[in-house]
Amino acid sequence: MAKIEGGCLCGAVRYSSDDDPLNQTICHCKHCQKQAGSAFSLVVAVFRFGLDVQGELATYEDVGDSGQAVLRKFCAKCGSPVISDLVSVPDVVFIKAGTLDDTSWLKPDAHIWAEHRQEWVNVAEELQSFPRNPSIG
Repeated sequence: MAKIEGGCLCGAVRYSSDDDPLNQTICHCKHCQKQAGSAFSLVVAVFRFGLDVQGELATYEDVGDSGQAVLRKFCAKCGSPVISDLVSVPDVVFIKAGTLDDTSWLKPDAHIWAEHRQEWVNVAEELQSFPRNPSIG
């Protein structure tokens, strides 16, 4: 796989990783819907220490269903959501796929929080679908 690269709308934040993604998940939780301003958020999981971020990210501290913090990081200049950082998953960060320079390789492998899926969103039968986040029960 090629290097993962991307950035925010205005270009003030850029990131890259040489690591292959751990997974590519479609999250339907209400918080991702609100942050994305859409029906879901497609995120790409990568190891934290393999991700190089340049530029200023602001942080909104949310609380996940685990009761632990979800740090929603976005460009301080244009407001583009860039990364979700779950305290409950310390070695991994989740890149907002809409910020990738090249999305041609994306192939989601699961839906999480499907119990909050908008009724008009079709879920591909070949993908795993979980009512909640299986890693937190």
